Amino acid sequence: MPEPSNISQHCSSKKPIEIYTFIDPLCPECWALEPIVKKLQAEYGHYIKFIYLIGSKLDHLNTFKKKNLGIHRCEDVAIKWEKTANRTGMSCNGDLWHEDPISTPYIASIAIKAAELQGKKAGVRFLRKMREFLFLAKQNITREPVIMECAKEAGLDLKEFQKDLHSEGALRAFQCDLKISCEMEVEELPTLVFFNERVEDEGLKVTGNYAYNVYVSILTEMLGEAPKTEEPPPIEEFLKNYKFVATKEISVVYDVTCTEVEREMKKLVLKQKVERVPVKYGTFWRYIE
Repeated sequence: MPEPSNISQHCSSKKPIEIYTFIDPLCPECWALEPIVKKLQAEYGHYIKFIYLIGSKLDHLNTFKKKNLGIHRCEDVAIKWEKTANRTGMSCNGDLWHEDPISTPYIASIAIKAAELQGKKAGVRFLRKMREFLFLAKQNITREPVIMECAKEAGLDLKEFQKDLHSEGALRAFQCDLKISCEMEVEELPTLVFFNERVEDEGLKVTGNYAYNVYVSILTEMLGEAPKTEEPPPIEEFLKNYKFVATKEISVVYDVTCTEVEREMKKLVLKQKVERVPVKYGTFWRYIE
């Protein structure tokens, strides 16, 4: 598999595995990967580091600008979102595509790059907020007032972010992601590319969503030995860290059924530690500070 021209960056990490995670903020399949990412971080976070990049298939929504195709294409996307939500347990409200369809998808991606100028962790927080606004609250995340509200909830410096949102730096970072995506021949999203510390080794590319044990097998192959598993933190600590999570995410991380999650969450609701947030498909839980 071809390596990107600046791939030498990956060997500077202190952790033995870097996972280049190619996503589209509007992609429901990328959103559905969140429970797996959280479980990998909980059990193998001492080995891995996720690096988010924007994938190359961002022009697939541009046809929404054409009025004669818009209605049918929006209906297709809405149906796909609903099916993904039903199949994966990660809610996606397709009503957005009937109420306020997105016509300029690249704006959301540039916003992510602008957030990352305040640090990678800030970028990850902002990406999460954008997805929550988009998939759960039916908010058009290409509109600047919505983008700024996401930035506020992600705890960004709003003055700096608004300036960066329209900067050459954010645009160049977005273009760089697309270039790496092209060089790595990323053709579907999500795509994860695993790199180890051996610079001479090529990355191992995985396209699509798979069962958790597939990713553990890849880690074993890349490390050359079975990785040691860490226990996930207590559920209350997990909630305090992430602030707002789906029943599905908790279920995957802790290897319990959604029914068991509901039972545990009810106890925390009674203790006023969390509050239930119903969404179109399933439930999310907000930690109460």
